[in-house]
Amino acid sequence: AIDQFKAHYRSADALLIDDIQFFAKKERSQEEFFYTFNSLLEGQRQIILTCDRFPKEVENLDERLQSRLGWGLTIAIEPPELETRVAILIKKAQQNLITLPDDVAFFIAKRIKSNVRDLEGALQRVMAFSRFTNQPLSIDMAQDALKDLLALHQKLVTLESIQKTVAEYFKIRVSDLLAKKRTRSVARPRQIAMALAKELTSHSLPEIGEAFGGRDHTTVLHACRKVVELKETDSRIAEDYRNLLRTLSS
Repeated sequence: AIDQFKAHYRSADALLIDDIQFFAKKERSQEEFFYTFNSLLEGQRQIILTCDRFPKEVENLDERLQSRLGWGLTIAIEPPELETRVAILIKKAQQNLITLPDDVAFFIAKRIKSNVRDLEGALQRVMAFSRFTNQPLSIDMAQDALKDLLALHQKLVTLESIQKTVAEYFKIRVSDLLAKKRTRSVARPRQIAMALAKELTSHSLPEIGEAFGGRDHTTVLHACRKVVELKETDSRIAEDYRNLLRTLSS
């Protein structure tokens, strides 16, 4: 089986692997991938990998593998633009033998901006609501089907209001969030504010970074991923984030 694996993947013209963070703690898989990576690299083959964080941030990932992954071009994948979201919705509906009106597709796409999974989930909810209530697909029907999901998105939240709310919550100044200070008492609130900005506004990562003292979009991406990680491991951070989210959404 191992020989077949080697023959199959090491002879490929290109290798695409999603979510390589799941290699963590799997030493045998990491070792085999390491040698497969080297073999493909020597053969000048293309390798495309995705991860929910930067390779060096993945715990229990072999240092040699982290080093190899750092050789290539690392880019952030941002949520799809409006037109792409609309196209995804229409195509997904077609796969379910449903004709989704353009105005309904735009209504959903303008309000669900986080990721494709959430977008498709919203569409499934709308289609199910249409079937169960025997109503044709329309904006009014979609709004009714998604009313609880859209409640959070309907409030206009600005970057300035997020910065002010976060600063007051953590008892620091807004200027601290914009400064270059890296002390934890300031850095952590700044990361939380950036994550809230990504979740509650339609601003792009570069725009958020610019609003937080002219920071790079990769800094914003790192902050968002760090907050996601901390919410799962630190109950205090999770509570702080929920409190701020509730305040900004009320």
